[in-house]
Amino acid sequence: MKIPLSSANVDLQSALSGKRRIIALNKKDLANPNIMRRWIQYFERSKQDSLSISAHSRSSVKELLTLVELKLKEVISREPTLLVMVVGVPNIGKSALINSIHRIAASRFPVQEKIKRATVGPLPGVTQDIAGYKIANQPSIYVLDTPGVLVPSIPDIETGLKLALTGAVKDSVVGEERLAKYFLAVLNNRSTPLHWKNLDNEERSRPPFDPRMRNKSILKHDVQRRKLLLDDSDVRYVEGFVKEVRRTLYATFSSFEGDLMEENELECLIDTQLAALQELFKISTKSEEGARTMVSKKLITLFRTGKLGPFVLDDVPDASGHIS
Repeated sequence: MKIPLSSANVDLQSALSGKRRIIALNKKDLANPNIMRRWIQYFERSKQDSLSISAHSRSSVKELLTLVELKLKEVISREPTLLVMVVGVPNIGKSALINSIHRIAASRFPVQEKIKRATVGPLPGVTQDIAGYKIANQPSIYVLDTPGVLVPSIPDIETGLKLALTGAVKDSVVGEERLAKYFLAVLNNRSTPLHWKNLDNEERSRPPFDPRMRNKSILKHDVQRRKLLLDDSDVRYVEGFVKEVRRTLYATFSSFEGDLMEENELECLIDTQLAALQELFKISTKSEEGARTMVSKKLITLFRTGKLGPFVLDDVPDASGHIS
């Protein structure tokens, strides 16, 4: 979960206050584990049960189910039917979690009818109806997959950018270049590129990376390619691609002599970085705007798939509730 607070729906809090609830911090494989531990501690201080999970990991989802059963222990003994609802912003992994839960449930008790699967996809808005999936007998427990729910009005621009950057809002609504610039602003303000300094000191025993070496880029949505296992050359291609992006961002950041606290100077650095990435990707179009959009899409994809490293965009509030 890259945005534990920005993804919260304040308008639902009153409706959920009387319900048994668990905050599932999904996509833990894409987040910094040390920061995630701090988030778990934050929710513990707030008297809220939480667990960091990966919806595609069987062991992780089983751990979540154990916690759910514990929360429902009293009710299970007296209610013939229970409903469990999965609620969250769009594209956060709700349907993937439902499918994992259903697979685990199917292994625990016989299922007479064909197992229904929740529809998943890389874009927000795939789930459009509330659907129920039976996951247990005695008592009968149904889990409801719901469409992503956003607040009617986003409280501030930065929250909106975080939601869009993580895919809760369609990229076209905000604009890919604006999202890429926001991501670079976050990286630069945190001095993240400095962590990649040692890349230049690594032994370069492999041939130099060339984005033109293949037509089948990892950033293209090729259905047939996704079905194939990565071979060694593919892995080397991905690693080389990511290393060169990191080296480029480090080089531009380390040579920057301006003040990051000055908005205009930070924008100059970001423009320099986008131009350097455009050269790295060897993107050439008649339209500068079109080239920037293509660069931005590639950078956003690298962020969302965790290729550039684990990030949590939200800062953890301290004990007094202030952002640290």
